[in-house]
Amino acid sequence: MKSWWNLKPSINQFILDTELQRCQCLRQFKQILSQMILTGFITNTFAASRLIHFSTHSTFIPFHYSHKIFNHLHNPNVFAWNTMMRAHLDLQHSPHHALYLYKLFLLKGHATPDNYTHPIIIRSCAARLAQFEGEELHDHVVKFGVESDVYVRNTLINLYAVCGDMVSARKVFDESPVLDLVSWNTVLAGYVQLGDVEEAECVYARMPKRGVIASNSMIVLFGRKGCVEKARRIFYEIQGKDMISWSALVSCYEQNEMYEEALALFVEMNANGVMVDEVVVVSAISACSRLLNIQTGISVHALAVKIGIEGYVSLQNALIHLYSSCERILDAQKLFNDSVLLDDISWNSMISGYLRCGSIEKAKTLFYSMPERDVVSWSAMISGYAQHERFSEALALFQEMQLHGIRPDEFVLVSVISSCTHLAALDLGKWIHAYISKNKLRVNVILGTTLIDMYMKCGCVENAFEVFYAMEEKGVSTWNALILGLAMNGLVKESLNMFEDMKKTGTVPNEITFVGVLGACRHMGLVDEGRHYFGSMIHEHKIEPDIKHYGCMVDLLGRAGLLKEAEDMIESMPMLPDVATWGALLGACRKHHNNEVGERVGRKLVQLYPDHDGFHVLLSNIYASKGNWGNVLEIRGIMAQQGVVKTPGCSTIEANGILHEFLAGDKTHPQINDIEHMLDLVAAKLKIEGYVPTTSEVSLDIDEEEKETVLFRHSEKLAVAFGLITIAPPTPIRIMKNLRICNDCHTVVKLISKAFDREIVIRDRHRFHHFKLGACSCMDFW
Repeated sequence: MKSWWNLKPSINQFILDTELQRCQCLRQFKQILSQMILTGFITNTFAASRLIHFSTHSTFIPFHYSHKIFNHLHNPNVFAWNTMMRAHLDLQHSPHHALYLYKLFLLKGHATPDNYTHPIIIRSCAARLAQFEGEELHDHVVKFGVESDVYVRNTLINLYAVCGDMVSARKVFDESPVLDLVSWNTVLAGYVQLGDVEEAECVYARMPKRGVIASNSMIVLFGRKGCVEKARRIFYEIQGKDMISWSALVSCYEQNEMYEEALALFVEMNANGVMVDEVVVVSAISACSRLLNIQTGISVHALAVKIGIEGYVSLQNALIHLYSSCERILDAQKLFNDSVLLDDISWNSMISGYLRCGSIEKAKTLFYSMPERDVVSWSAMISGYAQHERFSEALALFQEMQLHGIRPDEFVLVSVISSCTHLAALDLGKWIHAYISKNKLRVNVILGTTLIDMYMKCGCVENAFEVFYAMEEKGVSTWNALILGLAMNGLVKESLNMFEDMKKTGTVPNEITFVGVLGACRHMGLVDEGRHYFGSMIHEHKIEPDIKHYGCMVDLLGRAGLLKEAEDMIESMPMLPDVATWGALLGACRKHHNNEVGERVGRKLVQLYPDHDGFHVLLSNIYASKGNWGNVLEIRGIMAQQGVVKTPGCSTIEANGILHEFLAGDKTHPQINDIEHMLDLVAAKLKIEGYVPTTSEVSLDIDEEEKETVLFRHSEKLAVAFGLITIAPPTPIRIMKNLRICNDCHTVVKLISKAFDREIVIRDRHRFHHFKLGACSCMDFW
């Protein structure tokens, strides 16, 4: 092999520089390395340093070659050490290896660190957020006398800033004998990262020269903190705006829900010929999603394809969200299927898209196809089930999530607790509450309010109060849940007192609050109080009544027998009455046996709402109460002709963590024989108590004995009998019914609570009934 090397070091150095300039591949580098080893020139420290510098900066030379050359050196100079440390940090992304080399450098003591060494190592500490080690290096900086070097001080400022210690960063900054633009930008970036608007503004105002970088940082900070006007002012003051300037303000608008402004600025940015990147395009797509502006979204998508950035995962995810939000699920699906790179967000976005469009089975299939499911995936599916009223599946999936060892977040828990509420799954709801307490999860306003709502709707008032008083932060929704819940559970006085306490805390009531307050008055027939609160809502709190408020007042007046005033209120409403409002009036007519008004209103409603089973049944019952069986048969014929089916009474009860469902006359339950036996026992005890069936509740032209049999097979009676068998005292028997409890069932359950000394809680369509010792919390007003 031909040797290129001369005997004189200076000539050899010239030859080495020349050969390295010509070196274009690994084979040529190996030849140079071989010649240096053969001639012994590799031992020349300066030459070896040049070789290491070249190898670390050449993409075609594996990094282990540089390591071998470095390890071959007996006395590497500071340049070689710096080169290797910088390579580990910047090229190999191994800051811990750079720190190890620095310790080895000090240990060997062949050379002394210079003002290039410490910035490399300080940056290594910053990359690892290793402030303690950085502080030790700060001592080294002083020890080796390089503390006055502006580059060294800038890296120290950056170290403390990225570690969130702006006190130390500011101390280094203030004590610096020389400050350059990097110094100012670095300390400003620290305050921006910390979100300290006040200090950032002070630094920005004092800057001798405000460059584009500093201005961009301020726009980012102001956008994050909601200071839109300040961000806009700085943007328009910038001379020579770059792409980041435009992107920062577009993001500022998007973050602060100014979606139309974000899109307008993006269009202006593009019209001015400013290059766009995936970051600003994602902001524009997000704005389109929020506005459901599919046409502009398609245009932005086309622009992304044109400039070749459509392959970015973040952009793909934003587009999937856009198309699914705008009910273009097939376009979202095509994007997902065509994507080369998919991350967890991609899968979760697609699952959420399917759920948003009601394609639950597709979402489920995709969920179980995921390579790896995170808490967001589970949350999306559980929330999707809950939102589409598939509560049992939501709870089953939550239990599966527990088996996989996934720790739920507050979003999952809110959906699961809501599902427990709808299914009256109190045992599981209590378990989740215990889980929250055990794991010291923060109960925020949403989670706390959901817990209160669950306990109230399961009749556990004391548990609801426990959650309420333990919450550090309470929103108007929290107070509303308590006010509504107390009213629903018959604690009307407590509900109205809570409303007064709410006002004393400075919490401003909203329209939902007054639904609760008026509902409380309705549940106890407090007509004067209801009129007072209705007027207070309008005149004192300036809240315009909506259909629910009018409905409460109509129900309140109707229950009190003020049928003319109730009907007049309906006629004076500024909006069309809804089904619930008409139903309240018709129900009141039946309650007070005002058959004349009841028939007139009922006939009108059957014509207006031919598909509503409740109006047909109420009108039929009014006729039946008069013994007018011809009209009863007429109404039933109309129902059959129009395909209107009466909603069957259904009651659910939870026993040992399992929900049991009963329909009227149900004989399908596995324990039906035991239930029948218990009903016979109940019937015997109730006769001793003087019970006489209210057969007028059975709107059928059949004999009295058969009516009694039908009455005793109502769904809530079956559920109570099952509860007496399976739920040991003193645990209350809790039952949820889909319809209003009838008079006979109400009387029977009162007597059972006395005869069997059991507390029974029944939630019907309108309210709770707490039965104890022969009395009900509703005081027979429901």
